[in-house]
Amino acid sequence: MSGLKGIMGRKLGMTQTFSSMGQAIVVTVLEAGPCTVLQKKTRQTDGYDALQLGFMKKSFGRLNKPEQGQVKKAGLEHGFYYISEFKVDNPDAFELGQIVTLQDLELQQIVDVTGVSKGRGFAGTVKKYGFSRGPMAHGSKHHREMGSVGQSAFPSRVIKGKRMPGRMGGQGATVKNSMVIDVRPEDNLLMVKGSVPGAINQLVCVKCK
Repeated sequence: MSGLKGIMGRKLGMTQTFSSMGQAIVVTVLEAGPCTVLQKKTRQTDGYDALQLGFMKKSFGRLNKPEQGQVKKAGLEHGFYYISEFKVDNPDAFELGQIVTLQDLELQQIVDVTGVSKGRGFAGTVKKYGFSRGPMAHGSKHHREMGSVGQSAFPSRVIKGKRMPGRMGGQGATVKNSMVIDVRPEDNLLMVKGSVPGAINQLVCVKCK
């Protein structure tokens, strides 16, 4: 076994399927691959065993010089919009330019799915963290404001990590221990139970335990 531990894909959406007992299961449909091997990392040269994979073709003319050199070395005539590394037990089992699909993945019943959560824009503490609001009477001057955020004499500053208003979402998020419900290698489809971070067509990385 080559032991490929992960693959890139994109989120297609959510639906439901039914178990053998007739129970409805909410699943997220992922298009996992196909990816292309761009570079092999070995323990002798890099200190670890991994594959650098490319996903979603990008025209050669839109690549910069370093990217063009890497693509030529792999024997390809196009680049990729997304490139990422994944652990592998035996890099020598793969060749540069090889197409990697779900059939090459050492898929298990439990996987971790990483994506970028949906951006929610600027948000206050009530929406972002669930803070309680102040009194809503006419005399109140504290409705949805934060109130005091620091100390006066010591240490006379706002402590790092203070939960305050700011941008919400749009950050990397990982759903761990997602259960694989169905695999369709011929269609590059992978169905996992529950939700996955990100919008439709958002890049996701599926990693095996």
